[in-house]
Amino acid sequence: MRPACARAADSLTGVDVLEALLDGPRARGAFLLRALLEPPWSLRIEDRAPLTVLASLHGPMWVCPDGGEPVPVPEGSVAIVRGPDFYTVTDILGLPPDVVIYPGGRCTSVEDGRGLWDERSLGVRTWGVPGGSTQILVGSYEGHGEASRPLLAALPRVAVHDPGASGDPLLDVLVAELGVEAPGQRALLDRLLDVLLISTLRSWFAAQADEGPGWFRARQDPAVGAALTLLHREVAHPWTVEELAGRVGVSRAALGRRFTSIVGEPPMSYLATWRLALAADRLTSSDATVAAIARQVGYATPFSLSTAFKRAYDVSPQQYRQAPPPSLVARTSS
Repeated sequence: MRPACARAADSLTGVDVLEALLDGPRARGAFLLRALLEPPWSLRIEDRAPLTVLASLHGPMWVCPDGGEPVPVPEGSVAIVRGPDFYTVTDILGLPPDVVIYPGGRCTSVEDGRGLWDERSLGVRTWGVPGGSTQILVGSYEGHGEASRPLLAALPRVAVHDPGASGDPLLDVLVAELGVEAPGQRALLDRLLDVLLISTLRSWFAAQADEGPGWFRARQDPAVGAALTLLHREVAHPWTVEELAGRVGVSRAALGRRFTSIVGEPPMSYLATWRLALAADRLTSSDATVAAIARQVGYATPFSLSTAFKRAYDVSPQQYRQAPPPSLVARTSS
């Protein structure tokens, strides 16, 4: 007979940790376009976006983070760039940029500072040089969820996924829809960008094997993986380590030891951080009262949530709702 913890893990397939963390990055009117460029080219990116998807449609490129090592992006590959730090995208290492990209897509010439958006506009969501032989897809997220902090913190400055010779059909669909103007098109493009991001991150994390973050490697341990799934699926439940261990079929001591070893903190500490992250998300994405959010994430009273929230974020829930931090990733980037 299989161990109880293995049977428990089999029964907890409804939610996984990566799925829960990926629910944070959500495009809402994301900046999205196709850039046509003619070699040699170099773009300086200073848009401060917390997360950007760059895909090399035709022609390879390099992503060069300030203070970091250049990362090659082969043709057909998708790169996830973690902001808000500046970086350069180029086809030749060391080539000085001639264009600077700012928030909202505003761009200027390095040579004389003139605006280039209108000058180089090539139609619907297309920009650059007419007939440019290099084509790049750019999708910038201008917002993010606090619940995504563990995911974003686990990423390098630039994460690249190469789908190989078969290509990425999701990328093909997104590119085909870029030039379409129709009712609901912006919402459709946002969802397609989300799907491409999730697919790329899932493939990238899977390729990390034993080098991935603790919450990702936890799936290799039946008890810890099942425990994490339970914490995410039933976040409002009044968990104790004893009950959690019983639900996954191991002793309290064994779960505490294995969970801390793999994830990097004890189960209840992980749960407390996750509850506050969800509360932060809901404060800025819904009109629910603090009392309602407290119940949703497992706090008995709004006072207990407020006390824990202020201890973690240095502001009250109401203050956070009125003026959330401009960039979570600034707190997680190296």
